[in-house]
Amino acid sequence: MSPPPILSKKTMIKTVYARGNSAALITIALAMAVVMTPAQVFAAPKAFTGARILPVAGEPIEDGVFVIDAGKITAVGPRDRVRVPGGAEVIDVSGKVIIPGLVDTHSHIGEVSGGDASDPIQPETRVLDSINVRDAGFKRALAGGVTTANLMSGSGHLISGQTIYVKLREGNDIESIAYLREDGRVDGGLKMANGTNSHRDPPFPGTRAKSASLVRQKYIAAQEYMRKIEDADGDPEKLPARDLALDALVEVLQGKRIVHHHTHRHDDVLTVLRLQKEFGYRVVLHHVSEAHRVAEEIAAAEVPVSLILVDSPGGKLEAMNLNFDSPRLLEAAGVKIAFHTDDWITDSRFFLRMAALGVRSGMSRDAALEALTIEGARMLDLDDRVGTLEPGKDADFAILSGEPFSVYTRVLETWVEGNRRFDLADPEDRGIAEGGYGVLHPSTVHAFHGYEEGH
Repeated sequence: MSPPPILSKKTMIKTVYARGNSAALITIALAMAVVMTPAQVFAAPKAFTGARILPVAGEPIEDGVFVIDAGKITAVGPRDRVRVPGGAEVIDVSGKVIIPGLVDTHSHIGEVSGGDASDPIQPETRVLDSINVRDAGFKRALAGGVTTANLMSGSGHLISGQTIYVKLREGNDIESIAYLREDGRVDGGLKMANGTNSHRDPPFPGTRAKSASLVRQKYIAAQEYMRKIEDADGDPEKLPARDLALDALVEVLQGKRIVHHHTHRHDDVLTVLRLQKEFGYRVVLHHVSEAHRVAEEIAAAEVPVSLILVDSPGGKLEAMNLNFDSPRLLEAAGVKIAFHTDDWITDSRFFLRMAALGVRSGMSRDAALEALTIEGARMLDLDDRVGTLEPGKDADFAILSGEPFSVYTRVLETWVEGNRRFDLADPEDRGIAEGGYGVLHPSTVHAFHGYEEGH
């Protein structure tokens, strides 16, 4: 049974006036209570005053005013140019910094899983069907200022499944935090990978050449499947048998689903670009440890890059040449850059630090902040809703104690659609921000109760 439609405030008011009686008013009020989710019940407008605002869409605003209402941004600007609406709750954030909510283009929070050991190519699997919304990783991400994330399966397959884009609002199930497409379906991309992760016993490939040939073969099958569907022209007698794996790849070929591609070595990066050119799909390069070696080729292909910077030893041989010059060189080449955590590789609580490492190596501060916000949103096709602080966009933002790239800066609060989802002043939230094993271990949200008592 489908859920009842969610009526807008305007629709409800019109209905009340049309009926013109108090009984109708009571009916509508009860309907609002039934059909509106917690994220859709909004208090009075809120005006945050006195902060330094970094809207990303424009120049920094000193002594700014930032107004939100009904989950959306309604005004942002200098104090002398923005009127605080009557009845608004005024919140003094003098001395603080407000930035857009961070967009993590590559995360594994939520205990995500995708394909199994039966085949190296499994585009039919959906991380949607695996995610635990009570996983402690969501709370850690909020503590790091993350408000939107692309949750992905691992990189042990050439194609490990369909990703999901989530908004870190409050929700009791995965559908309630998922971004939705215009047709109401859950939004997401497709996870692909190359390199050595998928090299193992058959049916998995044992070489890079075999890996590429298997991918090429599957996309050719998807092209043929798509042609049969087009030729059938809606005639059920002519339609091919339904194939969930090929359905997903057809969406990729049609540009409806973006490929998020794990790749490290420079030759593997070029293989991704070669396949992308052959089949014409949209792709985002992820990790790209040797981006510094092929920055010009990436720029020529006009393909965006979601980088990770890791400053601790260990990992895999493919990443041994990871170079902190990559952000600077990619920026100079004109490549669109985002950062990601690949959580657990980088704990989501330290996402700001990722961009700070880029700045330390010569990346501009503007590009670094964009790489945490709007560029990631663009890579997920969500830039019309998030990534900057502009009127009409979702009220997703973080309040910081200081400049974003200072080692001393703390995330004080994280807001999603106008609701405060993290507050460092709250003892339990502080436990999430600073706790150890009880926070780090999946799904042990209960473990940070009693944090202040040292339990």
